[in-house]
Amino acid sequence: MSPLGRNEFICWVEDAKQPTTRRRRIERMRDELFEGKKRPCCWAGCIHRTDKVPSRWQQAVLIDQQAKKSR
Repeated sequence: MSPLGRNEFICWVEDAKQPTTRRRRIERMRDELFEGKKRPCCWAGCIHRTDKVPSRWQQAVLIDQQAKKSR
C-alpha cells in the first residue's frame, strides 16, 4: 500500500463525526484491505492528495485545523 493510500484510509476513518460511523468505517476498511483495495472508494476528502488542488471544503478544513493547533 502506498503512503497516500494509507493516509486516505486514515483520513476517511478520522473524518467520521460519530463513534459508530468511525467503527463502521474501520470494519469496512479492514474488509476492503483484505479484498486488495488500495484506497477508500468514492471519497475525495483526503487533504493528503497532491495530484489536485484542494476543494473549498478541504481548504476550510485545513484552515480550521490550523486554527485549533494555534490555540
